[in-house]
Amino acid sequence: MGAEHTFLFADLAGFTALTEVHGDEEAADLAGEFVEVVRELLREHGGEEVKCIGDAVMIRCGDAGRGVRLGVRIVEEVGSRPGFPSVRVGINTGPAVERRGDWFGAAVNLAARISGAAGGGEVLVGDATRAAAGDLQGIHFLPRGRRSLRNVAEPVSLFAAAPEAERSALGLPVDPVCRMVVDVEHAAGTLSHGGTEYFFCSLDCARAFAEDPARYATRSEGAVSGTRGGRGG
Repeated sequence: MGAEHTFLFADLAGFTALTEVHGDEEAADLAGEFVEVVRELLREHGGEEVKCIGDAVMIRCGDAGRGVRLGVRIVEEVGSRPGFPSVRVGINTGPAVERRGDWFGAAVNLAARISGAAGGGEVLVGDATRAAAGDLQGIHFLPRGRRSLRNVAEPVSLFAAAPEAERSALGLPVDPVCRMVVDVEHAAGTLSHGGTEYFFCSLDCARAFAEDPARYATRSEGAVSGTRGGRGG
């Protein structure tokens, strides 16, 4: 059995919706900026960029704990920025084979599947990474149960890695139409639906929501209940 590696897949949640609303050029610019920010974090956490495909980045780390911290940092640094969609990260640990700068194996494939199961603003890790990382100061692993993932024979136990100080912290709201994180003080507009207030990055998004609120309200992560002074989780 070969050496174990930790693989991260990070991408912008809701990137397709963002592209539809804001167009290809703005979406491409955001994807490029996202990749650049991720690259700035790699050396500090012992990460190695494997490849980029659109808004998705594949990273390899030699240490599971540093890989988890990198994933959390990516979500913190990028996903909390106003004007950016939220970020999702999937992480898995196991043996893999390197060929011409790329990596192959079941551990890599599972990391990609875990990333697809993660929600916006979430760092989701497999049980192999949870075990390899051990106890990390300042990081909580919150059980997410066993899930069936596409093309994976058996359900996989998953955990969400979250900073201790932010376990119950409330973040900035997410535009329910294009999935951008919105600074509540500079929102282009707000609308109430079903007793919940929604914040929008642009009037186009507010207009789209007003025309069909049921389409977007059910998938929103950034609605705010009550007065404007609150923040969505």
